[in-house]
Amino acid sequence: MTTHTPEVLRYTAFSADPSGGNPAGVVLDASALSDAEMLAVAAELDYSETAFLLPTDTELTYRVRYFSPQAEVPFCGHATVATAVALGERHGPVDLVFETQAGTVPVAVTKSGADGSPYAVLTSVAPHTEPVADADVTEALAALDWPAADLDPAVPPRIAYAGARHLILAAATRARLADLSYDFDRLAALMHRLDLTTLQLVHRTSDTAFHVRDPFPVGGVVEDPATGAAAAAFGAYARELGLVAEDATLTLHQGDDLGRPGVLTVELRAGDPRIRVGGTGARIPDPAV
Repeated sequence: MTTHTPEVLRYTAFSADPSGGNPAGVVLDASALSDAEMLAVAAELDYSETAFLLPTDTELTYRVRYFSPQAEVPFCGHATVATAVALGERHGPVDLVFETQAGTVPVAVTKSGADGSPYAVLTSVAPHTEPVADADVTEALAALDWPAADLDPAVPPRIAYAGARHLILAAATRARLADLSYDFDRLAALMHRLDLTTLQLVHRTSDTAFHVRDPFPVGGVVEDPATGAAAAAFGAYARELGLVAEDATLTLHQGDDLGRPGVLTVELRAGDPRIRVGGTGARIPDPAV
């Protein structure tokens, strides 16, 4: 139980349908909450992440903290989009600045669609990739129960970062990606050792389209339905390895295998190392009392 009872909003990100995308908690004013209280709110809500906004002296600039049900994380893309959509509903089209533990993240909110619903685009912190040891790939595959032969050799394993660290593994077939049943504790142990937030499991369907899935055991969640931070990291990875052009717009489909389909748009711009990740969002109705 928390001492304070803040208003907790519920939004989904990367879908205009409240039953799609990835749900996140949003607390627009967390200034009265302690760290323990923020964690308790996130645990009670039991979404993969909840965003907590703290006001600054600059208008439309917020300090943002993100909590999974088990721990604080430095950055969360889908909760950023959800929060920006919530603010867009209140302010209309707006340019926001989120100060996160990973760095400064600008977020532009515009309108899209015939209904004028908010559309949010975040700009990542500077991304990078790094190699991953063969032994760690072997351990990840063992935890996933994936044979090495099921990987796509054209999309090699890497660790990628754009606010949080993700291990990228590519499935050679859509069927391999769809069949996900892993050893929760074993994968969590590997991820804690490598300081990973999720695994970004991908399958390429065209030059610029991918299906993705993100196991998230370190957050106490079996799978994240739509993962903006991983999408940004993947965009940087794909460009660095020459899998896509320096100027490209990628479409990532996530959540289909969970019954919560969402679409993440990843924009790469030549000469700009940062990655832009965009999507719609929608308010989730409060549960009936």
